[in-house]
Amino acid sequence: MISNYIENANFEDTGFSYTLSLIAGKHKMVILYCLMEFEPVRFNELRRYVKNISDKTLSGNLKELESDGLIIRKEYPQIPPKVEYNLSDRGKSLMKVLDQLCVWGENNRK
Repeated sequence: MISNYIENANFEDTGFSYTLSLIAGKHKMVILYCLMEFEPVRFNELRRYVKNISDKTLSGNLKELESDGLIIRKEYPQIPPKVEYNLSDRGKSLMKVLDQLCVWGENNRK
């Protein structure tokens, strides 16, 4: 199926390339997986789950995932501020793909 995309179009125009553009980077798939397992999740919880990530990087990744429509950011009007993150329906549909990556990894781990 992937070879059909490559033969008939530029790689950048394929669904595969688009999907990779949404989840590319060191932490985005881990963030999405954490939201799938533990939602709703607050910022500090995510930082604990996604070890070795700076606040700036986590914040940037969350903003990108939100702008891509994969997660929903819910802010509560209280002091101190409370913000929770959840998967959107679009993000939940991507979890089937990430789950298959997990299955493949478990079955092919050396």
